[in-house]
Amino acid sequence: EVENLIDLEMDGFPSSSKARNGRYQRSTSDWGYVGDLVEDDDKIGLYSYKVQSTITSRLANTMIQAKMVNNARRPQPIMFDVQVPKGAFIDNFTMDINGITFTSHIREKSEARKMYAQAKAKGKAAGIVRSNALDMENFKTEVNVPPGMRIQFQLHYHEMIRRKLSSYEHVISVKPGRLAKHMEVDVRIVEPQGLRYVHVPNSLGDHFNGITTISKGEKKAHVSFKPTMAQQRKCPKCSTTAVDGNFVVQYDVNRESTGGELEIFNGYFIHFFAPENLDPLPKNILFVIDVSGSMWGLKMKQTIEAMKAILSELRAADQFSLIDFNHNVRCWRDNLVSATPSQVEDAKKYIQTIHPNGGTNINEALLRATFILNEAKSLGMLDPNSVSMIVLVSDGDPTVGELKLTTIQKNVKQSMKDDFSLFCLGIGFDVDYDFLQRIATDNRGMAHRIFGNQETSLQMKNFYNQVSTPLLRKIQFNYPQESVSDVTQSSFHNYFGGSEIVVAGKVDTENLQHLESIVTATAANAELVMETLRDVEELDGFMKKDKYADPEFTRKLWAYLTVNQMMAERNAAPTAALKRNITKSILQMSLDHHIVTPFTAMLIENAEKDEIMLADQPKDPRKGCCQGTLGLTPNAPNTNKGIPAWANVTAVPVSFMPEQRSPPVSSLSINRVDNDPHFIIHLPKSQRNICFNINSEPGKILNLVSDPGTGVVVNGQLVGAKKAENKKLSTYFGTIGFYFKKKGLKVEITTETITLKDGSYAITLTWADTGHIIRKQLLISVKKESNVTITVGEEMSFMVLLHRVWKKHPVNVDFLGIYIPPENQFSPAAHGLIGQFASEPEVSIHHQTPGQAPEKPQAIMEVKGNKFTVTRGVQKDYRTDRVLGTDVLCWFVHNSGKGFIDGHYRDYLVPHLYSFMKKP
Repeated sequence: EVENLIDLEMDGFPSSSKARNGRYQRSTSDWGYVGDLVEDDDKIGLYSYKVQSTITSRLANTMIQAKMVNNARRPQPIMFDVQVPKGAFIDNFTMDINGITFTSHIREKSEARKMYAQAKAKGKAAGIVRSNALDMENFKTEVNVPPGMRIQFQLHYHEMIRRKLSSYEHVISVKPGRLAKHMEVDVRIVEPQGLRYVHVPNSLGDHFNGITTISKGEKKAHVSFKPTMAQQRKCPKCSTTAVDGNFVVQYDVNRESTGGELEIFNGYFIHFFAPENLDPLPKNILFVIDVSGSMWGLKMKQTIEAMKAILSELRAADQFSLIDFNHNVRCWRDNLVSATPSQVEDAKKYIQTIHPNGGTNINEALLRATFILNEAKSLGMLDPNSVSMIVLVSDGDPTVGELKLTTIQKNVKQSMKDDFSLFCLGIGFDVDYDFLQRIATDNRGMAHRIFGNQETSLQMKNFYNQVSTPLLRKIQFNYPQESVSDVTQSSFHNYFGGSEIVVAGKVDTENLQHLESIVTATAANAELVMETLRDVEELDGFMKKDKYADPEFTRKLWAYLTVNQMMAERNAAPTAALKRNITKSILQMSLDHHIVTPFTAMLIENAEKDEIMLADQPKDPRKGCCQGTLGLTPNAPNTNKGIPAWANVTAVPVSFMPEQRSPPVSSLSINRVDNDPHFIIHLPKSQRNICFNINSEPGKILNLVSDPGTGVVVNGQLVGAKKAENKKLSTYFGTIGFYFKKKGLKVEITTETITLKDGSYAITLTWADTGHIIRKQLLISVKKESNVTITVGEEMSFMVLLHRVWKKHPVNVDFLGIYIPPENQFSPAAHGLIGQFASEPEVSIHHQTPGQAPEKPQAIMEVKGNKFTVTRGVQKDYRTDRVLGTDVLCWFVHNSGKGFIDGHYRDYLVPHLYSFMKKP
């Protein structure tokens, strides 16, 4: 995400790193120069990649460290790119560059921005850090390193490991991007309750069978993963690493008391509550499924697959119904029905008939669901001991009916009256996940986000399984008021099997010998009262003797829970004054506990304070505000650097002309595909523009360029409008893929991100960034919210243009256009909808006659032995004006280019985004 975030050829570095002639000398430290390292083409050596993680009573402290060196004879960008779990708190980041150390400090956001602005004005600002909210969040920084220089990156974060489906799961992203001479993942677990089991699934693949070692004691465990360089290789002679994925540790603890486990240490208590062996409560559940046009394709297919499996898991005591919605709302049944085999089977058949189309009316769908539950309650149809819930599955914002999110939130809250729970599952990049989190937490539920892919169905089922087995209702935790203070949330609507409730607070250990808790709850057949008594010094001896245990674990867990609770309360605050007060409390907690939240920022600077970076979080709700997660974006470099002239055009007005030939204006002499999708082929020799449209289906992939000679592929995947107009569903390019086979590089551009892939190495920018990526002499230049230019030496260049539409538009969607100059040096074997015209065909246009409209004359075109009628018209070039475009005169070929392109347009459909096509 960064181009030249830090340029190390600057004042302030030690003179010992330079020779007298001004060139940097190669480091001779014990790890700075490693002659036997296997390097990529960029000559960057990864000497060491180490992950150390210690879990103390569900609090995981993780450190990721990388030691790298530039072994090339020229300056090289070196990237530190790691993934941090969503919701983790980053609390420290350091860099050591040839002995110069950059350290981090937490400041109030406006203060940090002011300090950064002052440094920037003095030319001392190196870069800016911002967060984005994916499931695993990227933390990226890139440094331009002179020859022979070494650099060490070190990132620290902590998180609370949540219990799901009867297991704690610690996930560590391990993606070094290249072979490491020394690689290690080291996990230590310290659980005073005792360990039931420790399991490490083979999440990195069969390649690493037998390498992980597990040593388990009664209350401690040690997991080690130390592949040699030979074991890291994808194949015996490969120079690429097979280490590319998540390292997962799963475990559970012993439970002796139904009232939970109290752990008291250093002035704080943590209460872990996860009772087992209880009969499930019956549930009343409404599934509310988004079937708008944006759910078309794989998302809908996998949603149907998941729903069929979920319906099969309903218990006989459960009641349920289904609601599907687009611009309209439809009910499978207008009331709750028992989950009998016949009703479940009928519901499955109904789900199978759903066809997505139209807009999104979230407000009416949720109000209809709450109406059904409220009506059932008023009629006495709900078991007093049952749990009522709504599960919403959606992939977008409201586009029909009530559009104001705060009004929808208010409507749902008033309708649910704290009687029911709302669980929200957001699918894809377009969903407003921040909104789903607010309405879920506002209504005693939770939200989860998945990104539409092949695992959508599995993720949906796992999400449902977390809430499918309610065991307790109305859980209340009680502690002696004179002994405890600042207790986190202590009352809960439901407890689901396989999960865990955690309560924390401060405790006066000086005047207290024992701490007692009383938990009351409603079970399937009775009211339960559960008591727990713990000696306040019970843990002291054990914790102080263990060198791996974190002595601050109770304080960190209390702060983690408190900040997350305050964030949820702030989202649901009914008044601006209350919201301001909560914000002040979050800010103070962030500063006291040295963590990055949406109201603080992290300054990263060297000891002399002459280089500074800013770690910040944007307020864009689409980006989310997951606490403590960071990703780097650069200063805005000169975006014209290395970009071909044709990509920086100026507008040239074009008037309607009756003659056959288009004006030879360089800014218009380019092949392009834009809008719905309209193709314009420029024929340089005859100075003509020929146009045609392709009408295909959403999800289909069209080959634009397939050149086995140069090894270049360009494909575009279609996305549909939100609904059809005049019985026609418009399609656009939503994703464009480039494959440069000889370089081993793939570039995927969507309306959200730009990703470069080189084997296991990948780097992603968003359209909110401005910057460059350089890899193997391929330059990707991103202009914020505008365009991406790909330049391959002097041989080829491409531009992809972003078209944003109003997100609440009832029909239109964001899409991409692609522009390819005819000067690109494709081989004679090039083909594809655009590539076939690299060898210009002979075209004759004659017998021009007036058309039905004066500005649209008709003529006869002869090309490739075919003769057909064409119409003079106007298409748009959007490079200079992405809203209105610049008019381009062309001859329009009807019937999807039939006669002008080889074969039929269906011959250009390919199975994958990087597939070569077979000639028609």
